[in-house]
Amino acid sequence: MDEDDAIEALENLGLSNYEAKVFTALQKLGTGTARDVHRTTDVPRSQVYGAAESLQDRGLVEVQQSKPIQYRPVSLEAAESHLRGEFERTQERAFDYLEAARQQRGDGDERREDIWTVHGRASIDGRVEQLLAEAEDRVLFALGEDADPMGETIADCLRKLAASGVTVNVVGDDDVAERFEDSGVAVHQLPMDHPHADDPVGRVVVVDGEMILLSVRDESDDPELDEETAIWSSRTGIAAVLIQLIDGGLGEALSV
Repeated sequence: MDEDDAIEALENLGLSNYEAKVFTALQKLGTGTARDVHRTTDVPRSQVYGAAESLQDRGLVEVQQSKPIQYRPVSLEAAESHLRGEFERTQERAFDYLEAARQQRGDGDERREDIWTVHGRASIDGRVEQLLAEAEDRVLFALGEDADPMGETIADCLRKLAASGVTVNVVGDDDVAERFEDSGVAVHQLPMDHPHADDPVGRVVVVDGEMILLSVRDESDDPELDEETAIWSSRTGIAAVLIQLIDGGLGEALSV
């Protein structure tokens, strides 16, 4: 990381461009006047005073009331603590507002759409966890051949659902079977001669016969570059049709 990257990172943490540049310059100087800072960076001298005052208000700079005024940065440990605290408080306020806004609208808009698309494993994991949290009766979770391993958070969700009395069927390989041994989760294997065994399926999740998520792998020559894209639908006609197709396609595995 070079200086420009560091300044950009400080901006991402909430500092203005001038504040980030002044703070970085003071790290180089140790202690300096507005003139010293101006000579070290491209911040106009007239702007150094305001940026330094703002940094002082944030608890990032100490000021010595001498002539000329001297500025000194706090320790990096203190600066990191202050910035992390500000970032977390800002994040909390933002998400508190977003949660309030979401509660005001309810789930009506989401229910009206037939199919939603989610891209990237982390986002898909989050949606799967939300679907599983709504399970009351039964869950089907199938992993395609050569799909990424099931995350421990999702595996733990399935164990807890099984322990609570929800019927949980998982389709996967021997490694998956070992993970759910003595957990109450029923594990099945897809026959090698199944017509869709080689399809680039990532995972299939069916909850209570009403909600479905189906993902596919965007295969690359380099497995580490593989991406995952999913569609999901809940309590819609599209979901019902897809679930019927899935039940038919996996019927042989589940009957074993």
